[in-house]
Amino acid sequence: MITLRNVTLRRSAKVLLDGATATINPGEKVGLVGRNGAGKSTLFALLNGTLHEDSGEFNVPVQWRMAQVAQDMPETDQPATDFVIEGDTALLAAQQEVHAAEAGDDGERMAYAYMALHDAGAHDAQARAQSLILGLGFKTTELNNPVNSFSGGWRMRLQLARALMCPSDLLLLDEPTNHLDLDALVWLESWLARYEGTLVVISHDREFLDAITNVTLHIDAAKLTRYGGNYSTFEDMRAQQMELQQNAYAKQQDKIAHLQKFIARFKAKASKAKQAQSRVKALDRMERLAPMLASADFTFEFKEPANLPNPMLVMENASFGYPPPEDAPADAPPTTLVRHVNRTVMAGQRIGILGANGQGKSTVVKTIARALKATTGTVSEGKGLSVGYFAQQELDVLRPQDNPLEHMTRMAREGLPAGQSGREQDLRNFLGTFNFSGDMVKQAVGTMSGGEKARLVLCMLVWQRPNLLLMDEPTNHLDLATREALAMALNEFEGTVMLVSHDRSLLRSVCDEFWLVSRGGIEPFEGDLDDYQRYLLNEAKRAREDLKESLKTPAAAAAPPAAAPATAVKKAPVNLKALKLELGKLEQSILDLQKQKHGIEARLTTALPPQEIGELGVTLQKIDAELDTHEERWLVVSEQIESAS
Repeated sequence: MITLRNVTLRRSAKVLLDGATATINPGEKVGLVGRNGAGKSTLFALLNGTLHEDSGEFNVPVQWRMAQVAQDMPETDQPATDFVIEGDTALLAAQQEVHAAEAGDDGERMAYAYMALHDAGAHDAQARAQSLILGLGFKTTELNNPVNSFSGGWRMRLQLARALMCPSDLLLLDEPTNHLDLDALVWLESWLARYEGTLVVISHDREFLDAITNVTLHIDAAKLTRYGGNYSTFEDMRAQQMELQQNAYAKQQDKIAHLQKFIARFKAKASKAKQAQSRVKALDRMERLAPMLASADFTFEFKEPANLPNPMLVMENASFGYPPPEDAPADAPPTTLVRHVNRTVMAGQRIGILGANGQGKSTVVKTIARALKATTGTVSEGKGLSVGYFAQQELDVLRPQDNPLEHMTRMAREGLPAGQSGREQDLRNFLGTFNFSGDMVKQAVGTMSGGEKARLVLCMLVWQRPNLLLMDEPTNHLDLATREALAMALNEFEGTVMLVSHDRSLLRSVCDEFWLVSRGGIEPFEGDLDDYQRYLLNEAKRAREDLKESLKTPAAAAAPPAAAPATAVKKAPVNLKALKLELGKLEQSILDLQKQKHGIEARLTTALPPQEIGELGVTLQKIDAELDTHEERWLVVSEQIESAS
């Protein structure tokens, strides 16, 4: 088990944990919660060994294997599948031992090395890695694309897949849902539910924590408190504790006031002096209770829209997608993701936009936000439509070099909404309502945290007084308090809301209806979010089954029935050690050939001279033929080992 006894942790002069004591038992799934800056990431640094306690005792079992998501952005041309496979540290170590044994020409060492390689799961490493990659939202056509060909958010998904690929007894996840769509989030919950090790996770997603955790550790005022149960259970228990402590404090204050009143009234009277003195001593001995001070909640509201056109939007035979690249031929067609949409958006609607990754949700939102044009058909706007757009990537609308005051000043110059003042002091005051005060109004946006950027975008949205809010993953980087404030503000907003989010709590509390973007179209989704989660899990299962079918080679399909080699084995003595040695060599060869194949396929996606393309094609055919031979032999040897054993 993991134990902390009277642990003190400091970052510079700030004490983040002071005398903290807690226990995490094997197999527990722990949610680590607390306000931003409370010390959650610092405690993670203690758990992973990058930070040591300033005092007290901290212990993690030395034999435990640990896995966590690397926070650096991977920069490599390595194929995605190979990158994730290398997350399996046991497999990587077994491969290195095989190479070392072969280099030393040590037969016995090679035998053990190949057996270790087999035990590490070399035979299904590719399938395991690709199952993780697909589960996190990638397409089958992207499995062997170079890592550098993906955007930053997708590369962080590959880092998450790499961490899940690693065999571990302790898994540390810090905000794992930030870069995920709802379909990938549902898949991750399902995967973590089957994880047998100890899990510690930091997340601001209430439903995610409720789904996967059974213990909650709360950091508050440099103390660490353990609660049995998920996040909702913790909230209920915490509320009860706060109420009890506040009641006890109020009672004590009444008692103190009564004693002080008696002392003040009778201390001058000789007949009562003794009683008054005893009450002074009682007051001095009393252990004072502190009032239960809850952290100040963050709240805001959207102003009443100046007008409400109805309908707000009319989409007639509209198709959504992207224009051809600038260097494409003049007659090149656009890339269309969603086709022939006929939908109307009315004043006051609250629409949740659902759909698996890559189906076109964000493309639809960008088109309505005027960042893209419909590829065909029309999107007609009601007179006086004012769109407020929260982009999935906050920097799509923020300038990293500018500060919050400059952003607000620029909006004021471009045109003030009715009833808004553009004076600098008024802009400063407005920023202050979103916790941008003092020097923060002059801080460059590029140096801010993700949560601060998101708050600034919200601030700018509220200032614009929109009547249609388009929100694409607005909760990324927001803490729980700010998410709750956003939900309250959206519920009180009198205009129309169109929301894309993986935060199911926000979707449940805000949306009255759902649209499903799927298979190139948009249709109403008749069901709730629980129905949608089942739909996503079924879709993910279908994708995995399709992958398994695609990985079945002709050699595997033509393999002899199990009984044939088994019978042959029984008729003749078998050297089991030699068979396992051969099996290990075959597995290593298959891995090496697959790596070569992925490298060639990645090169073929780039611009190459015709001669080189031809040469690579010939090499690829040879590798495929060799893979078929090796895989067919692997099946035969596996059957022989199984029968002999």
